[in-house]
Amino acid sequence: MDQNAIFGPFFATIFLTLAVWVYMYVRRIAFIQSRTFSKEEMVPHRFAEISPPAVNNPSDNLKNLFEIPVIFYALTIYLYVGKHVDSTYLIAAWIFVVFRVLHSAVHCTFNLIILRFYLYLIATLAVWFIAIRAAIAYFAP
Repeated sequence: MDQNAIFGPFFATIFLTLAVWVYMYVRRIAFIQSRTFSKEEMVPHRFAEISPPAVNNPSDNLKNLFEIPVIFYALTIYLYVGKHVDSTYLIAAWIFVVFRVLHSAVHCTFNLIILRFYLYLIATLAVWFIAIRAAIAYFAP
């Protein structure tokens, strides 16, 4: 299998992060321009308190994209460097990406928490599958 194939889901996750980052700033800038703020309201914790969910949710999602996805990035690099990429890892990586995209879409828009939870769960299970399978192969060749 072409080891470079793992970089498809790798870069898809990076560009998801970019898309959420841009969306977050679009929402924040629109909110900031929509009203006049006092000096006290522009303190970070206070700004978050007065911001509506449409402004806070993309920010929260962006923070979330620096949690489990960091493990995903490390694993994809490990798989590539070690020449371990196979179709099973690749399918799991794309499952991760698809469900992270869906999770971000829900989180940044209508934010149905139970749906978001299941999308996050499936994506995260895909990463843990990759990690456990790679660790087993490493420790018990």
